[in-house]
Amino acid sequence: MQGPGTPTLDQLRVFLTVVEAGSFAAAGRRLNRATSVISYTIANLELQLGLPLFDREATRRPQLTQAGRAVLTEARTVAHGIDTLRAKVSGLLGGLEAELSFVSSVLMPGARLVDALTAFQAEFPTVSLRLNVEALGAAQQSISDGRADLGITVELWTRDSDPLELIAIGEVEMLPVAAPGHPLAGAGGLVPGAAREHVQLVITDRSPLSQDQEFGVIANRTWRLSDLSTKHTLLLAGIGWGSMPAHMVEADLAAGRLVELNLPEATRRRLPLTMIHRTDHPPGPAGRWLIRRFVEQAEREAAARAA
Repeated sequence: MQGPGTPTLDQLRVFLTVVEAGSFAAAGRRLNRATSVISYTIANLELQLGLPLFDREATRRPQLTQAGRAVLTEARTVAHGIDTLRAKVSGLLGGLEAELSFVSSVLMPGARLVDALTAFQAEFPTVSLRLNVEALGAAQQSISDGRADLGITVELWTRDSDPLELIAIGEVEMLPVAAPGHPLAGAGGLVPGAAREHVQLVITDRSPLSQDQEFGVIANRTWRLSDLSTKHTLLLAGIGWGSMPAHMVEADLAAGRLVELNLPEATRRRLPLTMIHRTDHPPGPAGRWLIRRFVEQAEREAAARAA
């Protein structure tokens, strides 16, 4: 048994236009073609597929058959795919990236990421995005190795082999916290050196950049964790103490699930957020736009603090 033929893109577009316009004559006017040409095109499409797409007998206006409704869904998918392909090729001809690989520090506020990426999607619908979230030196390592085009990091390691462009995009506030029942909560944390005697939860680096270096580690005993979400969960459970981004624990502090520790050795501090890319691999239009978005966010936040 011979299967259906392959319809042309023009046939599918004429079919979609008839459905949208409501009649062969209206489709002809929209496409600047004679009604007879529209009718001939649809007849050929039906012949190709071996199915009647319109019921021309029941009403004066062509109505989709059951088969026509099924074909309509697929025709729209094909037309959308072609439109997307044309938009992507048009962007590539103009220098627009086909894909942007982006790595963010685990400390970057989620609200800022959502704001930037929501706007990015609206501005560049044809650009695919790959997003990874890393801690400590792993974000910079992704840029150095060429696995990411753009990165946001907090700690930076200067290496001659890394020709990096650095763009300041604000700060993230860190504060020491623990569950309210932890020994360091309240007056217990005021004793000098007390924090060293309790387990500190610390994020570990998946890259070799920070080898033999410690950042904010005070306690004699530490638990090394691979992600901030696990650290947050263990803090809520009362297993150790540690520093967390203020934006991640704001609701916990308000609800009393966590308390800010008053430690002589560990106080609130602001860490700089820096956007980086290799100078020998500058970003294209989409990457430059994303950088500007994060810079503008930082400028608005700075203005709000100064007001």
